[in-house]
Amino acid sequence: MRSDNNGCSTCPVGTEKYEKFTIRVGHRILTKWQYDYRHINGELFSTVKSSLEECRQAKDRWLIDQ
Repeated sequence: MRSDNNGCSTCPVGTEKYEKFTIRVGHRILTKWQYDYRHINGELFSTVKSSLEECRQAKDRWLIDQ
């Protein structure tokens, strides 16, 4: 993400950061989202999905296991 510092997430505790980007796969251009969430315990959840909603759903499943 553009907000990363030397490749490390700068996501503060208890918050989320996300960024939309595109990639080319053959002749197709795909839209993806990079998503970071830093839990209140300091652990970072990070994922790349096709939509922001998919990212948040993955984070919610991850939170159940915390």
